Amino acid sequence: MPTVKMTGHLYRFFPALENRPITVPAGSVAEILRAVNEMAPGFTDYVLDERGALRRHVNLCINETIVIDRTTLADRVSDEGTVFIFQALSGG
Repeated sequence: MPTVKMTGHLYRFFPALENRPITVPAGSVAEILRAVNEMAPGFTDYVLDERGALRRHVNLCINETIVIDRTTLADRVSDEGTVFIFQALSGG
């Protein structure tokens, strides 16, 4: 089963995910995020926009590769995969 990891600040909003391994069934990025949302309701509202695409300041990697398909989230995650979710830094 794939493992999901995220930056520490996300646990502030979703304490149910903190200090535990997050493993979900293999599938598309969209399916992975839905599975995490089942563990911590509201998670997808935080990382996805109203159209279901990754929010502008959220990045997601599968293993060491940034997900390019930010709209349909169709990239596949294998059983051995790791998904890492983090906010992009921006500002001026």
